[in-house]
Parts: sequence; structure tokens; C-alpha cells
Amino acid sequence: MTARTLTCQVIEVEDLTPDVFRVLLEGRTEAMAHAAGQYLEMRLDEDTWVPFSIASRHADDGRLELHIQHWPERSNSAQLRRMLVVAEQLTLRLPSGDCVLDPASERPLLLIAAGTGFAQMKAIIEEAQHQSPERPIALWWAARERRDLYAESMVREWVRQFPQLRFHAVCEDGFEEGFAEPRIEGHHGRVDTALASCLADVSAQDVYISGSPGMVYACVDVLASMGLEPSRVFSDVFSYAPRDPLVPTLGSLVREGSS
Repeated sequence: MTARTLTCQVIEVEDLTPDVFRVLLEGRTEAMAHAAGQYLEMRLDEDTWVPFSIASRHADDGRLELHIQHWPERSNSAQLRRMLVVAEQLTLRLPSGDCVLDPASERPLLLIAAGTGFAQMKAIIEEAQHQSPERPIALWWAARERRDLYAESMVREWVRQFPQLRFHAVCEDGFEEGFAEPRIEGHHGRVDTALASCLADVSAQDVYISGSPGMVYACVDVLASMGLEPSRVFSDVFSYAPRDPLVPTLGSLVREGSS
């Protein structure tokens, strides 16, 4: 799809946590079309465009969802928050990004996200469930503390509804007893270390990763030791922070407790 500039309306702004808020936008149905996994750019002023992953699949209703992290110390963040609360209309540019769900693939999905990178994975999960409800999906969502898993209750409900979905939460502070449920697990520490401890072979899976370049490449390096196919791993990081080789030949499998 070719990116286009359009005007849309702000339908709803909802605080999900003290640091993350959800925004619902509405515009012309054909203008809001996008592939699952793509992002948009929002104009703050004449010279400033800010990218956000689209957190919803295109459902032909002219609406889309964003999950926005609020950083009080960043002037753009405060400006954006004020603008969304009072604005009746916004100017967007969309869609952008090549990290999209492959409609031709039926391979199991391994989705790895940090923080609001979950927004991109939410759209991919919604589209995958729409296309092929029986497709196996494993979602790994990393956060500093449990409250940062701002859509945990929604993901738990997905797991209850869809037996092919598994949820792995990874938190630096760990989880209290009772977090786990059938097909829901909590892991303590870093997401790359958790992947190394729990997975063995990803050669048959399509892998999507959303986070900082450091986090993304740390996960790629670990998964490379498990047969990761370079042509079947996707991330926006590969476009704006590329490296060569993308997937190392040997990888770096780091088990918890190893030096």
C-alpha cells in the first residue's frame, strides 16, 4: 500500500495505566486501510511527525487503535497528550512498514514484544485469528514490572477463548505466586534469557519482534541457535537499524545462570 496523508477524528482517549493510553481514531474506511503490523505517522506540527504502531487489524469500519507510552520528561510526549485530549481532528500519514503478517504463510507464529511493542503484535494476532483461527500463536511480552503489561486481562481472555494461543509474560521484577494459568506462564528476567531457557527449535515458525534494536537483536541472536530462518523473522528494526548479517551463523544461546 502507498502511504497517504489524511485527516481523521479522535473518538476516544483512555488511560490504560498511568504511563500508557489508548487512542481510537476514525476516518474514511478506504483511507484507514493497512496491513496487520504496519504503523502510521501522526503530525504534531509542521515539521514533526511521530510514528506509532497500529494496534488493530483493518476491519473495514474506518477505525484504528493506538497504544501510546507517555514520557513526562519528553516535551513531544506532553504535547501529544494535550493535543489528543483536545483535538477534534488529526493529520496522519499511513500506512508504513514492512513488518506485516504474511497472508501466504500458515506457519506457527512466535511473537515477541517489549512494552508498547505489544500494539503491533495485537494487530497481528487479531488478523491471524481472523484468517486462520487454528493457527498456533505464542506471544512473549516483556516489561519492567507487571503493571506495564497494560492489556494483561485482555490477553488472558484471548487465551481462554482460543486454545491455540499461549502467553508468556516476562518481567524484570518477576511474578507473584498465582500468575500462571493453563497456557499462561510468567518468567523472571530478560526476554532473551527467557527464550533461551524455554525454547529449543524455532525453525518451523514465523517470528515477529517489536522493541528497541538492542532487545530485538538480542532475541535474534538467541533464536539463531535454535534454527531461526533468516527469511522468516520480521521487525521494523531491520529497516531503521540494519546489521549484517541479520541472523548470525552460530547465534548465542545463553542459558540462565551461565557466564
